[in-house]
Amino acid sequence: MTVTDDGTVRGRFPDGTDTALPPGLGLDAADCGCAATGVCRHHIGLVLAYQRTYQRTAESAPEDDSPAAKAEFVDWTPAEFDDDALTAALGRAALFAAQRVKDRGYVARLHRPTAADPEPRVELPTCTVRFPVPHELGYALTDASAALRGEVVVLAAWAFRAADGTDGAKTADGTATPAATAPTPAPAPAPAPTATPNTPRTTEVSVGGRTPTATAHLTDGPLRTALALADDLLLDGVQQAGPVFAGSLARAQKALTGALLHWPAGAVAELREQIDAYATRGTHYEAERFALLLAELHARHRAAGHDPVGVLGTKEAPETPLRRVRLVALGCRIGGTARDRTAETYFAHAEAGIALVLRKRWELTEDQTVSGHELAGRRLLGSPLRTLATANVVSEHTSRAADRTVSISRGRIAATSVTPLGSAWRELPGSLLLRDTAAHLRAAGARPPRLIRPRVEAESVRVVEVAAVESVGYDPAAQRLEAVVRDPAGNEILVRAAYNPLCPGGLDALAAALGDQEVHGVSGMLNRAHGRIVLDPLAVLTSKGVIIPDLAPGEGDTTLAMARARSTDPITTALESALTTLAQAAHHGLRRLTTPARTRLTDSAAALQRAGLHTAARLIRDLDTTLHRDGATAAVPAWVDAQIQLAVSLELHVEGAEGLDTAGNPDG
Repeated sequence: MTVTDDGTVRGRFPDGTDTALPPGLGLDAADCGCAATGVCRHHIGLVLAYQRTYQRTAESAPEDDSPAAKAEFVDWTPAEFDDDALTAALGRAALFAAQRVKDRGYVARLHRPTAADPEPRVELPTCTVRFPVPHELGYALTDASAALRGEVVVLAAWAFRAADGTDGAKTADGTATPAATAPTPAPAPAPAPTATPNTPRTTEVSVGGRTPTATAHLTDGPLRTALALADDLLLDGVQQAGPVFAGSLARAQKALTGALLHWPAGAVAELREQIDAYATRGTHYEAERFALLLAELHARHRAAGHDPVGVLGTKEAPETPLRRVRLVALGCRIGGTARDRTAETYFAHAEAGIALVLRKRWELTEDQTVSGHELAGRRLLGSPLRTLATANVVSEHTSRAADRTVSISRGRIAATSVTPLGSAWRELPGSLLLRDTAAHLRAAGARPPRLIRPRVEAESVRVVEVAAVESVGYDPAAQRLEAVVRDPAGNEILVRAAYNPLCPGGLDALAAALGDQEVHGVSGMLNRAHGRIVLDPLAVLTSKGVIIPDLAPGEGDTTLAMARARSTDPITTALESALTTLAQAAHHGLRRLTTPARTRLTDSAAALQRAGLHTAARLIRDLDTTLHRDGATAAVPAWVDAQIQLAVSLELHVEGAEGLDTAGNPDG
């Protein structure tokens, strides 16, 4: 092994093969004389040989007391890479491809380096990019396939530029680089400043895309059609939505998807599911959820001009192929209707620091009833579902969608392997395995309301390390199991699971798992509710292994201890009662409101007024007045105003935001 003056590491193997590792580039750019098309054993062997030589040299060298040698953490930003540096490292073709994506617009979530997590990281819609070596572009890592690596690294660097206020390449005369041409070489700008202590460590930014004035045409096509259908539902109620109307919704969803407006399309798809569940008398139908979906379409339409990419999902890439990935199963959730069953298996993608979901649907015959335990034996990727949901999956045939759903195909022999989980949960990175849940929720930062947030699956799925289980009990009124656990930092977490009729033994299995002498961790959806940290569990890791309640056997006949009663505050009660009233109005239809229903509107306004939520009370009164004076059609905007105000207010309040002023207005 030799090291040349320019830093290239060269090695000659006994078989005569010559290998070279150029400085500043990854292994995939190394040269080798063998016939391998990718990273080969010679690359790995040369790296190991260099590491051993470097270690011996470091051990024999005198101790370096310089500040540079003692530095353990570098606070830097990839925004320092200008387009010249990007072109030199990744090629002009990568910038061309990235510019096309930027013209359409994309959303990125940035994680700035910290002492605990020193790698700057960018979550793009369908992949993640990491910068493990400070000030070095060639070592950037991504889970996207090799063909897309250059493009996504450029997009990640541009996202940091946008967040740091240095976005946009400039030509020599100071004008913006045209989108249709490659970036013109320009003098390198001054390095972008690194993040200050007051800079949020996690931020979300929209890059490129249409300007607010250029989004008006979006409302004239598929989105306008979807809004008209939503208004028809609001006027006539869910009871009047027959097969013809369901077909109209299906066409609207297809048109939205064709226009790459993914988030409104997702809302319309869920609206179809609610209507179908009501028609088949399925338990999946909820009047409150139905009302929220109607309001969501209007909220996204109203906010589209502010952030079209984040609110509409405009031009998000539908799916991105990934290179070989290792996924760690976090559990499974069973759902479905009278005609089908769905299994959502959640995975931790440790390298990207996020959770993904694999969805599988089975159609049922008319007389067939299948429980979650019976589905546990169905085969998926060649393995029973119960095995897949507690396994490590390594695959070369994986694609990731913008909503963080993942598709895995078996492909050729040995391309996808399913192995036991082992200790994989304990080896997850800090972004997925939480030892201080309160700090994690604080670091999440301010996010848009759920009504206009990207419809991302598994966004809140985490594994919480458990230091102690303090109580386990059942609430018969709400039909849910509640347990109080503490993480190693001492934070109290409410583990709360609702009864699932498709999985009758689920609550019994969860209670037994939490009663184990050694509970190491619980996976699930982590959020705040009424100021408390709440975890909706997927699986529990005990001394006996991973227990998945939704796949457990049993009939749900175990006697459980009673949970302690919990009181609600008057603000929550008033908001929830008013939202129920609005949901019932949407359920029956504004054209078909009875006198008692209108009386409930008046009562809700009075209750909101007593709770100090004056703006919300006024909006309810405006709805009631418009219904009496101008009729149902004119009252549609008033219902939407009230529903959005109340939904956002309740969200801010229950998540513990400092949030509602005395007039009932959400801050910001």
